[in-house]
Amino acid sequence: MRTRPIHFSSYTNWLVGPLFFLVWVDLHAQEFEGRKEIQAHPISGVEHIILDGKIDEPFWLDIPPSGDFLMQEPNEGGKPTERTEIRIGFDRENLYIGVILWDSDPAGIKAFQKKRDAEIETDDRFRWILDTFLDQRNAYFFEINPAALWRDGLISTGQGTTLNTNWDGIWRVWTHIGDFGWSAEIKIPFRTLNFDPDIDQWGINFQRTIRRKNEELLWTGHRRNQGILRPQNAGLLTHLSDISQGLGLEVIPYGIVQNKKVNEENGFETSTKVDGGFDLNYNITPSLKASFTLNTDFAETEVDERQINLTRFPLLFPEKRDFFLEGAGIYEFAPLSGQRPYFSRKIGLVEGVPIPITYGIRLLGNIGAFKMALLQVRTGKKDSLNPEDFSVARVVKNIWKESSLGVTYTRRSTKDGEDLAVPLQDRHTIGADLGLNTSNFRGDKNFQFQAFFVYHNSPFPEEDTTGFWDRSSRGIRFNFPNQPWSAHVSYREFGLEFDPAVGFHRRNAFRRLQPQIAFSPLFEKSDVIREVSWGIRFEHLMDLDLELLTQQLRFSLGEIRFETGDRIEFDVRRNFERLQEDFDIKRDGTIIIPVDEYVTWSTEIEIETASYRRISGSFEIETGEFWSGNQTRYQVGLTLRPLSGINLSTEYIYTKVDLKEGKFNTNLVRFNGSFDFTPSISFTTNIQFDNLSELLGINNRFRWIVTPGSDIFLVYNHNWLNEPNELVTLERIATLKITYTHRF
Repeated sequence: MRTRPIHFSSYTNWLVGPLFFLVWVDLHAQEFEGRKEIQAHPISGVEHIILDGKIDEPFWLDIPPSGDFLMQEPNEGGKPTERTEIRIGFDRENLYIGVILWDSDPAGIKAFQKKRDAEIETDDRFRWILDTFLDQRNAYFFEINPAALWRDGLISTGQGTTLNTNWDGIWRVWTHIGDFGWSAEIKIPFRTLNFDPDIDQWGINFQRTIRRKNEELLWTGHRRNQGILRPQNAGLLTHLSDISQGLGLEVIPYGIVQNKKVNEENGFETSTKVDGGFDLNYNITPSLKASFTLNTDFAETEVDERQINLTRFPLLFPEKRDFFLEGAGIYEFAPLSGQRPYFSRKIGLVEGVPIPITYGIRLLGNIGAFKMALLQVRTGKKDSLNPEDFSVARVVKNIWKESSLGVTYTRRSTKDGEDLAVPLQDRHTIGADLGLNTSNFRGDKNFQFQAFFVYHNSPFPEEDTTGFWDRSSRGIRFNFPNQPWSAHVSYREFGLEFDPAVGFHRRNAFRRLQPQIAFSPLFEKSDVIREVSWGIRFEHLMDLDLELLTQQLRFSLGEIRFETGDRIEFDVRRNFERLQEDFDIKRDGTIIIPVDEYVTWSTEIEIETASYRRISGSFEIETGEFWSGNQTRYQVGLTLRPLSGINLSTEYIYTKVDLKEGKFNTNLVRFNGSFDFTPSISFTTNIQFDNLSELLGINNRFRWIVTPGSDIFLVYNHNWLNEPNELVTLERIATLKITYTHRF
C-alpha cells in the first residue's frame, strides 16, 4: 500500500476564496479601537498596603473603581444582579488587584474548595487574564474563590482555546467575607510573568461567577462566542511603567529521601535513596527565559487516572510534570487536528514508568513577533534502556491580527539499546502549521482556517522501503465557533508509516473527513431551562486506497442545561468498522474479534447534578450493539462536601460485553479524598482498582506550601495484585521531597 498525496490544487475553487476573505477581514480589523480600559495606578514609596483581603486602605479608596459587568448567562448582555468593583495598582516589582464582590445574600456565598489549583466549578469565583504581550493569542489565567484558593494556568488560542492549569505561578491572594459580600487583594510579582518591556499596556479581562444563581458576568467580551478565555476580546490595562523583574534569576534546589520496596522473584528488595537536584531560571529579557534542570525528579506528581481501554488504539494521558508544563501553549501544534509531533510524555516515561532525567535545558519566550520554545533533555540509563537525547524546537510567527504561522522540529537520538534489533539512526521530525483566524467575520463572528504538514525520517534507513508521503501527515480545517450556531469541517491524512519519535498519534494509514454542526440557543425567558443543544457529528475514515474503514454518525438529540445547573444529555450513534486485523479486545488472548465488517447502533444518556450542592452526582448509561454482540456500560459518580475543604468523590464504571466470541465484565473503581486545611496545606488520597489488570493502587499526597514556590511533599504509593485469596504487595514507595525557591 502506498500513500497517495492530497492534491491541494484540486481544491482551489472552494479553498482560495475563503482564505483570501479571512486574510482581508483580519488585515482590516481595527486592532484596539473601542477596547474597554482600566488604569493601573502607581504606589508611591510612602504608601503601604496591608494585604488582608480588605479594600480599606486610603490608596485603594482613592482609585476610581471599574465595574460595568454584563451577563454572559443566563441573559446575554443583561444587567448583573450584584455589583463588582475592581481597582489596580502597581509598584516596581508587583501588580496589585483589589476587588469587591458585593452580594445581597452573603450567607449564600459558596466556598467549598480550599486546595491550591482545585477546580472551582462548585464555588463563587473571580477570574482574570493578563495578555502581557498584547498579541491576543496567549495569556496568563488566574482564578480565586472566597476561601482564598488560588488557581492559575496558561491560555493559548487558535482553533479553539487551550487552558493549561498545570502551570503554577508564584503569587498570592487574601480574601475577606463580610456583610457586604466578599473582597480580595491579589499580589502578582512581575518576576512571575514574561512581558514586553516596550509597551505600557496589557490585555486584561475579568469574570465573576455567582454560583447559587449560575450567573456568569464579564467585564468585556460578554457574548457567548467570546468570554474570559479569549484574549482577542479582552480590554486594556493601561499606564504601566518602570516595572522590573529584578535580576531575573531564580534558583530552585530540591532534596529527596525515598524508601522503596519491590516484590521481585526472590522476595522483596528494599532500597533507600537520598538525592537532590536543582532548577535554575534566568530572564535574559523580560520576555525571554532560559532554564536549566539537573537530576530532575517528579516524585510529587499526581498519578494518572486509570482507564480501561477496549479500543484498538492507545490512550492519551495528560502531562503533569512541572518542567514540561511551562511553555506548553507555545508547543501547541495545529490544535484540534489530532496531531502531536511533540508529546512531552515521550521524554522520561516509558509506558508510564519513569526514566531518570540527567539534565534539561529550555528557552522560552518572545522575540518581537516571534514566539519560541527550545528544549534539550538527556535521559539516563534504566535497565536495558540506554541514555537518550531529545531536542525540540518550536517557532511561531504572529501574522496580522489573530493569525499565526508555526514550525516544529524534534530529534531523538538513541544509541546501542539492548532492546533494539537494528541500530537506530537519529530520528528527526519537522512540521509546519498555519492558522488564519478572525473575530470579525460578518461583523462579530469567529471564523478560522487551519492547515498542517508533518514529516519524519525513517529510523532504519537500510531497511526503509517507504516513500516520503508514507512518513507524513497533513490536513486542513474550517471552523465556525459561535453561538447559537457552531460548525466545523476537517480533512486529514496520516501516512502508512507515520510515527514521529517524540510525538503521539492514535492511528495512521488513513484519510478522514469530519463535519459537525450544532445549535445551542439560550432560553432566556424560561425559569427552568437555561440552554438546549442539538447537533450532528459525522466521521468518514478511509484507508489510503479510499476503502472505508470507520464511519460514525452521532446525533445529539438534546443536551439540556437547567437553571439549577443540572444537566441531561441524550445521544444516538451509528458506527461502521471494517476490521482488517484480528482484535484481542482484552489483550490477554482469551477473546479475539475476527476480521469482518461491523455495523452497530447505540444510545447514551448522561445525567449530572449541579456541583455546588453538598451532595452531587452523575449517572451515565450507554447501551447497544458492539462488534459482534452487545455492550452495556454504567458510570456512576458521587461527591460529598460535608465541610469547606473536604471533598470526597467516588466513581464506578461497569461494562458488560456479550460477544459471539465470548463474554466478560469490567469494573473500574476510583476514589479521591481531599482534605484541605488551608489553601497552602492539603492532603489527598487516590485509590483505584480495575478487574482486568487486577491492580489496586493507592496514592497519598501531603503538600505544604510554606511560601509560594517553596513546598514540602510527603508521598506514599502502594500497589497490590489481587490474587484469588489475597492482596499481594507489588511495590510501595514513601517519599519526602522539599523544594525551595529563591529569587534575586
